[in-house]
Amino acid sequence: MKLHPHISRAKGQAGIMLVECIVYIAVFLILSGVAMGTFYLCWDHSKALISATDDISSALHAGERWRADVREATGTITVETTASGEIMEIPEGETEVVYRFDSGQVQRQTGSASFNPFRLTKVMSSEMKTDVRGGVTAWCWELQLAQRRKETHLPLLFTFEAAQKTP
Repeated sequence: MKLHPHISRAKGQAGIMLVECIVYIAVFLILSGVAMGTFYLCWDHSKALISATDDISSALHAGERWRADVREATGTITVETTASGEIMEIPEGETEVVYRFDSGQVQRQTGSASFNPFRLTKVMSSEMKTDVRGGVTAWCWELQLAQRRKETHLPLLFTFEAAQKTP
């Protein structure tokens, strides 16, 4: 039995359509995989950017609080270096504000109360020192935050300066 030429041609075209469909599915899967990989990479970098900006914001708020405390000091400010870290005592009237750097965090204490929730975490180094300029003694706080990611090449370094209103 001999097939009609139109029938045999239709079967050949159907086979080509199936191969084309498989190729399109393969291309779609490859592009979807690349798109998902790019999406998750961007998502990861976005989360890292948000956490870095949170760290920077916390450091700036802590620095401004420290500057306000130094400006309001009514007596001699003292800094003591211990084996575990650094302690800065700032007398303000009848109370005293204490900044303590210990085990990767800076804490602030006012008066005789225990250390309050003000805390700056993920601190790699903290150094508070005097900076004499002419007849004025200024205070300098150099702060370095710990890096969260290995890919980060720039350290988060901050320098805050302040001088007492009444030396």
